Amino acid sequence: MKGIVFTEFLEMVEAKFGLEVVDSIIEKSDLPSEGIYTSVGTYSFNEMVSLITHLSDEVKAPMGDLIYAFGLYLFNGLGKSHPEVIVNYNNPIDLLYAIEDHIHVHVKKLYPDAELPKFKILEKTDSSISMIYSSSRGLYRLAHGLIEKTFEHFNGKAKITFELLKEDGTEVKFDIIQNG
Repeated sequence: MKGIVFTEFLEMVEAKFGLEVVDSIIEKSDLPSEGIYTSVGTYSFNEMVSLITHLSDEVKAPMGDLIYAFGLYLFNGLGKSHPEVIVNYNNPIDLLYAIEDHIHVHVKKLYPDAELPKFKILEKTDSSISMIYSSSRGLYRLAHGLIEKTFEHFNGKAKITFELLKEDGTEVKFDIIQNG
């Protein structure tokens, strides 16, 4: 998993819960990296699982809710780091439609070893999109937060529903209808 995800995650934890919580979850997680991340480094996904698990225990919040909150937070960090990806789009539906064929292609150029989720578009109109998220990591709640923040970025809102196609969250259908 790319380091930018770790650095953004720890920034979110500090902003929402304080530096003491950051230190605590790093200490409890017994990380091979010792919690020292660079945005361009690559780290084990298991480190993120450990950090999220300990954060959930520490702040008494469900892991899924924390992952979703991280998706909301991560959009802005990625947008600041790579504004060239977002500026090509005028609306959230077009940006979501381009995840697989443009955005992930761009990400792969920057980070050739990045393991990205797949998004298969099922249907698209000017105000709606249906797609299937697939990832062995099952971080569909992260995707949900990123999708919601995409609409906020364009000053819009959407009704976002999802259906687990596989119980472990590795394949999820999102139905998104823009309403503002």
